[in-house]
Amino acid sequence: MTVLPDSQKSLSIDEVMVAADRFMPPETAYGTLGLRKDAVWLHIPISVSSQGDGLWVLDIDYPVLNRIDVYLTHDKTVVEKARLGSLQPYGQRSIRGRSLSFGLKLKAGSHYDLYLRVESKGALILPITLSKPSEFHANALAEQMLQGLLTGLALCLLVYSLAQWFTLGEHLYLKYAILVCGSLLFSLLQFGVGAQYVWHGNSWMELHVAGLSALIAATGSFLFIEQALAGPDVNPWISRLMKAGAGFTVFFALCFSFDLIDVYFVTAIISTLGLAPALLGMPGAISRARRGESVGIYFLLAWAVYFVTTAILIEVIKGRVGVSFWTMHSFQFGATFDMLVFMRVLGLRTKALHTAVKHATRERDSLDSLAHTDPLTGLPNRRRLNSSMAEAIRHAGPGKIVAVYMLDLDGFKQINDRYGHDVGDELLIAVAARLQANVRHSDVISRLGGDEFVVMSTGLNSARQAAELGEKLIKAFNDPFALTEHSCRIGLTIGYALAPLDAGDAISLLRRADAAMYAGKNEGKHCVRRGDGSESLHQPLLG
Repeated sequence: MTVLPDSQKSLSIDEVMVAADRFMPPETAYGTLGLRKDAVWLHIPISVSSQGDGLWVLDIDYPVLNRIDVYLTHDKTVVEKARLGSLQPYGQRSIRGRSLSFGLKLKAGSHYDLYLRVESKGALILPITLSKPSEFHANALAEQMLQGLLTGLALCLLVYSLAQWFTLGEHLYLKYAILVCGSLLFSLLQFGVGAQYVWHGNSWMELHVAGLSALIAATGSFLFIEQALAGPDVNPWISRLMKAGAGFTVFFALCFSFDLIDVYFVTAIISTLGLAPALLGMPGAISRARRGESVGIYFLLAWAVYFVTTAILIEVIKGRVGVSFWTMHSFQFGATFDMLVFMRVLGLRTKALHTAVKHATRERDSLDSLAHTDPLTGLPNRRRLNSSMAEAIRHAGPGKIVAVYMLDLDGFKQINDRYGHDVGDELLIAVAARLQANVRHSDVISRLGGDEFVVMSTGLNSARQAAELGEKLIKAFNDPFALTEHSCRIGLTIGYALAPLDAGDAISLLRRADAAMYAGKNEGKHCVRRGDGSESLHQPLLG
């Protein structure tokens, strides 16, 4: 293959055919002519063997080339011609596929000259093959399957991240979706799947998707990396630069969409800002990696792959690295790898957020427990008792009596003085356990301090049922308490009041119950009294 530049874009096929001496071998690497603004003519001589006649397929597997004029000549006469390119309506293509292809009818034993006039706003990458239809279809099917797998994976990641953002409200998923969207659009354009399935014949998309996809990916990178690596060890100015970079890329994307800037200006912008997110995020990632955090390690790994694969594609675009399966797909493979790694980063970030929420919840519950629970027995304290009583009294009524019992331990002080506070504390814990074993699950037991306890029972049918519960508690203390080193016997004096029969608020109930309890203490202890001035409902027990 030899090339002839057409800087004025004015040469005709007749002028080109008589200018054979002006064609020169390309100075660039195999399959690429680099970035050029002019038109270029290619000359490819073809010799057909005696067994090679019939239909052949000319395939140029770089679908973003804007215009390719194909001329097949024999003895200085054009025998076939066609126009290919991304700006040609998809329905007018002779072979409606992903790549730019055209069928050539060649005679056995003949010699032809194939001329291609190529013009495009971007790199002139020309992976040209001439093959029989069976070989062409086999290669096209393999590439189609590869693009289906990679595109499907990117779509799944995009849909998943958007669903997570919508469900959880976590903006990091939206920023990841922007990044994935940019990479996906680039692949759809670069490998022809977009024109094939998404934007049939839309010339605006063909001319703008390359620049927009790069700017969208850069925007997502700025935003995603800034939030994912945010922390106390990251300087605030880096975060501000990241957000400013995202703002600039959005601005340039809008300008490019309205053709206020051209693709060459966008290329310069991406060359300047494309690596900025990784460079700005590098210190934070290194700091995290040194601390052994997986997030930092994953970012460094993703960037290493990104730098290598992007450098390969850039060198192909500039014409310094030849075209092959691996060089043409290097960026796509690298972008797919990065998307998967960043999804792993998202998972770690979400896990960290959930862990932080659980920790905060435990801290809140612990503080709530300290504020509303007796630290020795684990029973509700006076604060929680007051709120529980207020709620219960609000629903009290006939057939829904609330009984509040004030309990005082008989003989506790003597045991505490004789054996010490440790034994006294152990005995209080045992008392709490025995009270819990002798009341209903819905009843509330509270320790007010010292050896004073309160029991609140709700939903009682009658005053008699309340009296029976008091008697049950008295009898529960007939048995001694078996402690670690001692066996202790103590009694119980109870005063109680009923809502709404005796009082209609928590303070009045507690006051009446407390007065009844002290009356019982004065009358001999180990008894139960109701705080309405009535006589004892239970005679003092001996022992």
